[in-house]
Amino acid sequence: MNKSKQKVLKKNKRRISIRKKVFGTKERPRLCVYRSLKYIYCQIIDDTEGKTLVSATSFTKELKEKFKNCRNIEAAKYIGQIIAQNAVSKGISDVVFDRSGFKYHGRIKALADEARKNGLNF
Repeated sequence: MNKSKQKVLKKNKRRISIRKKVFGTKERPRLCVYRSLKYIYCQIIDDTEGKTLVSATSFTKELKEKFKNCRNIEAAKYIGQIIAQNAVSKGISDVVFDRSGFKYHGRIKALADEARKNGLNF
């Protein structure tokens, strides 16, 4: 098996392991983060009802105008700030962090740290 397939299998194994433990409720929804090669996406989800309460992405015109490159740590920090502000405005302060199998460093860590600075507790 080649190296890229092994990486995908390991990531999926981590994702499944995390999702067994992490579940979003109405009082404490799940902050789910997905990182592609170009963009970063995050949602706050209530798993009991299966609804997305708040979302933010780096795939917006506003962010493309603000940053030259939407796949850097600065863009991830900005997305963390936006998701936290939108969540606090909807009355959500406590969340469960779901990193979706991605390692906790780089853009994922930057987004999480910025969300914590702007009012989310996890």
